[in-house]
Amino acid sequence: MISGGSTDGDSNRARKARGRRVCLEVDGRRQNEPIISFGPEDLREVSLPHNDALVIQARVANYDVLRVFVDNGSSINVIFKEALVQMDLHEYPLESVETALFGFAGHVVYPEGEITLPLTLGSGNLRKTVMTVFTVVDAPSSYNIILGRPAMNEMRAVASTYHQKIKFPIRGQVGEVKGDQPSSRKCYGETVRVDQKRVRREDRGKVAQEVREIEEKEVNFVAEDEQVLVEVEPGKSIRVARDLEDSTRVKLLSCLKTNIFVFAWSQQELMGISPKVAEHKLNIIPGSRPVKQKKRHSGPEKNKIIEEQVKEMLKAGHIREVQFPTWLSNVVLVPKATGKWRMCVNFRDHNKACPKYCYPLPRIDQLVDSTSGFELLNFMDAYQGYHQIPMAREDQDKASFITSEGTFCYVVDDAPECPGSGP
Repeated sequence: MISGGSTDGDSNRARKARGRRVCLEVDGRRQNEPIISFGPEDLREVSLPHNDALVIQARVANYDVLRVFVDNGSSINVIFKEALVQMDLHEYPLESVETALFGFAGHVVYPEGEITLPLTLGSGNLRKTVMTVFTVVDAPSSYNIILGRPAMNEMRAVASTYHQKIKFPIRGQVGEVKGDQPSSRKCYGETVRVDQKRVRREDRGKVAQEVREIEEKEVNFVAEDEQVLVEVEPGKSIRVARDLEDSTRVKLLSCLKTNIFVFAWSQQELMGISPKVAEHKLNIIPGSRPVKQKKRHSGPEKNKIIEEQVKEMLKAGHIREVQFPTWLSNVVLVPKATGKWRMCVNFRDHNKACPKYCYPLPRIDQLVDSTSGFELLNFMDAYQGYHQIPMAREDQDKASFITSEGTFCYVVDDAPECPGSGP
């Protein structure tokens, strides 16, 4: 159902005035119009049973237009801008429209304007032409035109979706237009696919926004000026909240000192894991064509950040220089909630060439419920934790990336550096 537009007035005052007006005019000419009816003969060539919408072909401004959707639930006649462009009518001046359009679920669309065009239905001697006002909408659609109640009333037409036909009076006779069922079904399938993709994009956008909000909240749990620096061992210090209770602080520091060997204070201290225990492999689908992305240029400031992070990883042995990689990707700097930058690698081409993992992820609600009954919660940032898992030797050159300093490949798994983009 579409409502809004200039039908019944383009302002609240005009619509109220129309609602108060009583029409007493009688058109004597219409008393002699033929009776319009539908019978079994109208079901010839109709594929039954069906639930198809009524989609027809019409002639608009001397153009034969396919995919014209007949919609008795629309208060306006719509012509989509893409169709107007194909008809070479997009440069014609449009009359402005103040009232927005509203869909069944409350979606709001602001029209480009209105245009008056001749609309012709029927064929041969039973053709009928009326000047019709179309509202121009710039939005994706499987249809070219939507014929709403204004056009149907102007034509004095009667539509039957069951009989897949429109009938209208013309010079004492009845003209008709048959529906196109194959086109109707194709349009419906395209509309559903487009809407599903739009919903998925909106859902992904909402999830990304929620993640950003959570990250912002996490870094603001305790402000830096409300923290105090505590030395756990000579040269190794951590920050704890200034208002932390003394008993809790003693227990926390005691736990850290007892398990000090678990933590790495620099990349060089990461001991790594034996390949016998764990090894990361890229399961590239056989026959996949290697992709070498074209070098993406970054600004001087970003190049400096990338250079520093590359030097740190080279020093730690997480990457090595490579000369003839089979795959090549660009690096991307992603801003962190702390104001710093994280260097990621665009591995989208690898994702397309690798089979999807089917490992079941844990349910968030179950994880939250499992914390019930505990007084303290510990949030650990496993920064570069995957850098301890070695990359299979035969796959190292596939995880290559290019920078202004040269071409490098990962010796260890780089999953945490590339959230959402790793193969």
